[in-house]
Amino acid sequence: MARTVWDSTVGKKTVMAVSGLIMLLYLLAHMIGNLKIYFGAGEFNHYAHWLRTVGEPFMHYEWTLWLIRVVLVAAVVAHAVSAYQLSRRDIKARPSRYVHKRPRASYATRTMRWGGVILGLFIVWHLLDLTTGTVHSGGFQEGHPYQNVVDTFSTWYGNVVYIVAMLALGLHIRHGLWSAAQTLGVGSRTRDRALKTVADVLALLLTAGFIAVPVGVMTGVVS
Repeated sequence: MARTVWDSTVGKKTVMAVSGLIMLLYLLAHMIGNLKIYFGAGEFNHYAHWLRTVGEPFMHYEWTLWLIRVVLVAAVVAHAVSAYQLSRRDIKARPSRYVHKRPRASYATRTMRWGGVILGLFIVWHLLDLTTGTVHSGGFQEGHPYQNVVDTFSTWYGNVVYIVAMLALGLHIRHGLWSAAQTLGVGSRTRDRALKTVADVLALLLTAGFIAVPVGVMTGVVS
């Protein structure tokens, strides 16, 4: 039954919608945590340490964090695979261009695929930068996330990569949230305007919230 659902277009769209909502919930929590950097190194580092002790003593050190990581990886993979396969089906369904041009789609709609690629590459860079320290610009300090974040956003390329990715994220969420609502049957003619407003507000909130961190470092508010 699971294979039948996955093989169907509706099934893939549902997987894409649910995995997208899981990632959206994580992004909201992640943004709130990131903004703690404005309260100083002690507060931010304490928050990072708390993430590793959530659930103790029932859960062992870092077990909850790893559980979250596993769920997120599964969501990202499911989202990316379903998006790729749906895209391939769309191309096979109409291998030649339409004779008459389709109505002009929004900029967010037309950039969903490229936005997804940009975000995928950013996730890899972000992990190598602030989790493993492999491509970190300064001397990566294990257990000192505040200083590591400041180091990253003290470089022009660190800011460019991050801000471009967050703008792509905003566009992705703006269209993706409304699309997920339609797939899961939440949308309707009477709710469309409200759903689009919620998507716009949430996309703007997340984009501004994430970009506030590099802006804080660039302006010297966070140092």
